[in-house]
Amino acid sequence: MTFGKGHHLHLIDGSAFIFRAYHALPPLTRKSDGLPIGAVAGFCNMLHRYVEGNSGPDAPTHAAVIFDKGSHTFRNDMYDLYKANRDAMPEDLRPQMPLTRAATQAFNIACEEKEGFEADDIIATLAVQARTAGGRCTIISSDKDLMQLVGDGVEMLDAMKNNRIDRDGVFAKFGVYPERVVDVQALAGDSVDNVPGAPGIGIKTAALLINEYGDLDSLLERAGEIRQPKRRQTLIDHADQIRLSRRLVLLDENTPLDFTLDDLEVRAPDPDRLLAFLAEMEFRTLSKRIAEQLGREAPVIADAPPAPDAPQLSEVAFDPAAYEKISDAAALQDWLDAIYELGHVAVDTETTGLDEMTAELVGISLSTEAGKACYIPLIHKSRGTDDLFGSDELAKGQMKTEEVLCMLTPMLEDPAILKIGQNMKYDAKIFAQLGITLAPFDDTMLMSYAQHAGLHSHGMDTLSERYLSHTPIPIKPLLGSGKSAITFDKVPLEDAVAYAAEDADITLRLWQVLKPQLHSAQVTRVYETLERPLVPVLADMERTGIKVDRDTLSRMSNAFAQKMAGLEDEIYQIVGRKFNVGSPAQLGEILFDEMGIDGGKKGKNGKYSTGIDVLEDLATEHELPARVLDWRQLSKLKSTYTDALQTHINRETGRVHTSYSIAGASTGRLASTDPNLQNIPIRSEEGRRIREAFIAEEGKTLVALDYSQIELRILAHIADIPALKEAFERGDDIHAMTASEMFDVPMDEMTPDIRRRAKAINFGVIYGISGFGLARNLRIPRGEAQGFIDRYFERFPGIRTYMEDTKAFAKEHGFVQTLFGRKIHTPNITAKGPHAGFAARAAINAPIQGTAADVIRRAMIRMPDAIKDLPATMLLQVHDELLFEVDQGHEEALITAARDVMENANDPVVKLAVKLTVDAGQGANWAEAH
Repeated sequence: MTFGKGHHLHLIDGSAFIFRAYHALPPLTRKSDGLPIGAVAGFCNMLHRYVEGNSGPDAPTHAAVIFDKGSHTFRNDMYDLYKANRDAMPEDLRPQMPLTRAATQAFNIACEEKEGFEADDIIATLAVQARTAGGRCTIISSDKDLMQLVGDGVEMLDAMKNNRIDRDGVFAKFGVYPERVVDVQALAGDSVDNVPGAPGIGIKTAALLINEYGDLDSLLERAGEIRQPKRRQTLIDHADQIRLSRRLVLLDENTPLDFTLDDLEVRAPDPDRLLAFLAEMEFRTLSKRIAEQLGREAPVIADAPPAPDAPQLSEVAFDPAAYEKISDAAALQDWLDAIYELGHVAVDTETTGLDEMTAELVGISLSTEAGKACYIPLIHKSRGTDDLFGSDELAKGQMKTEEVLCMLTPMLEDPAILKIGQNMKYDAKIFAQLGITLAPFDDTMLMSYAQHAGLHSHGMDTLSERYLSHTPIPIKPLLGSGKSAITFDKVPLEDAVAYAAEDADITLRLWQVLKPQLHSAQVTRVYETLERPLVPVLADMERTGIKVDRDTLSRMSNAFAQKMAGLEDEIYQIVGRKFNVGSPAQLGEILFDEMGIDGGKKGKNGKYSTGIDVLEDLATEHELPARVLDWRQLSKLKSTYTDALQTHINRETGRVHTSYSIAGASTGRLASTDPNLQNIPIRSEEGRRIREAFIAEEGKTLVALDYSQIELRILAHIADIPALKEAFERGDDIHAMTASEMFDVPMDEMTPDIRRRAKAINFGVIYGISGFGLARNLRIPRGEAQGFIDRYFERFPGIRTYMEDTKAFAKEHGFVQTLFGRKIHTPNITAKGPHAGFAARAAINAPIQGTAADVIRRAMIRMPDAIKDLPATMLLQVHDELLFEVDQGHEEALITAARDVMENANDPVVKLAVKLTVDAGQGANWAEAH
């Protein structure tokens, strides 16, 4: 059949189908061998629906699925930064790509691709050929880059929305008709594909200019006539860049093809071939459905046992005597040869301490298979019988550090060798101090965290006992404790080999167990896109640190001490005598015995409890506990921050280097330790002032970007609350709006106190706060607080529905999920008694807080590429805020780049009904920037 008049060609954008399928379904794996097949399953369902839906009078006579082949095209030769900022393909999607081609062929649909060209170029060439031949062409895609082809017998179809895009549809999208789309795209550029365009000119402005001047060439020739100075200068200065952008977005309609339109004739599928492929993929439901439609018996798909080469729990016993000590280059080379042949190795480091900025590398352990491990000692000291702490002389039988690193570095940096570790961030920082970039890697701690957040800890000892039934050699007997403790370089070599090599052996075995479970637990995407890629980002941030002014901290400590003394005088006046304000026992006696306040409870030690919960409850009605709470807050600020931070300033860098825990909080929130910079109080003026001590280096500025009410926005989406969504869309003050809704107060009559109460309710409800808890927060009677909450649920009933549905889901499944698929286990959700309320509140909050944590993780992962061309570094993450240091004069460029990443961090995985917005500030110190 020669293609011509009356014929209808369908061109399917294969990549769009694949990525839509990948993100639409949870990670799925083939039971027989653990192969990821989620995207293939979705792709096959989409092809099946396509075939079913195109059998009427307007059915295509010719059809093909067009794919991209490789990532390098002629456009990269034209502009080497083209698509340079795109995220790497997810690891679990990579093996599925060839299977989507096989699926297309199994459905007997033409499957085409071309090296050096994009799928869009092939589509453009075929569409023009179909038009020239007198036929019609429908491009099944929503890709805006293809809209330049629409018209004269060529249309587009967004199959997911069943929306046809004609010339008017293109105008609605671009403000111009198809023949001028390329001109608009050349001006506006494309951040996704890294097409530069004209800085500061978006789609709307570009369309106005093209419509006014007719076309791009005329516009550039007459740029000097433009009245707006900034716009005029931009076009003049960037004319060559704009012309380059036009060449990048213009599709090649003359792509050399080794097939013709006639080769794309629609063909019925071969039942045997199609059903065999579906059976091979173990798609039971789809196999049965298609078999019925074809009048065939559905293939039998057995529950196959694991493949013989699938990783199994090793039966090899742990034998410290079998571990090898590497003493010379020949022995180390034997290990390297084995590693290169195998393609992976477990790696662990031993150091003189836990502070990666000051610790010295003592030795390296490796493991290639269960029971086979070695230790490479580097600087162990000799130790005499009378020398408790050892000498400074190196023990014999050790290689020089320089020689070992020279041999290991190529392997550690080789992209073909997978490095396996437990808490790989620590080892990565140790190697980074030595100029070595550890990549690629797997992290068993994060594999466990991705699967079992909320169930148990993810330290190596816990994992070893849980999954390997093995208790590791303890470190404490080797190092001792107290004043007699030693560092690892003073541990005798024989003991060091057994301990260090076992760590590598355990890590390898854990990897063999946990890696396949990622797929079966359906958390591969969480691990691959949210956990593992964050490690190098955090490692770089921690090594960079942030400058802290010791003098400012010292002045604050003195001021806090003076203010504490003033509060003590107030407290003494209330009580009528002096006492130790910092003594819980004395305070309890005064509150409940001398003053006779109700609510005193004694613990097992016979002393009254005066914890923060008790005092906050009492502070709603009594002055003394309120003043004691103020005193305790200042005391904590002084001891925990203004005093302690001075001890954390690194002598060499003059900066504080915090350490982030990725696998700490079950919701995905990061924790910060040594020092903890996450919990610096910001509700009080004194707490906010501490940020003044965090300063920029000379010639630089601190820039803070903070998500605006991200958890409320996520709540509005998840709970589907129209009033909240509309308020965010309008840009309303959400707390004032809530107060107006709750208390029937007009917006123009809003007082700060009413707004503050509404804010406390807004955020309190997210955490499942009770009337008791809200009363403590606002220091109001409990009945009044409960009334506020009841009124809130009456005004926003969707929240109550969300809370009940979430609790029900948690009780049924034992976990809740974020919008990105993170599982947060809720083991205590069915508990009775005092723990029941906490477990329910945690389950309600987890999807919201967890989704917010996932969003900022995605932003952090993408940020280094987004700001790599700017003189800027990312320093800190504090909940919903990112803090940067940038050369003066580049602040606005950084804000623009970082804000774009943060506000779009949920796309394309999650389409929120409420847009994310980011506030930005800058200054010489953190307080000014925030």
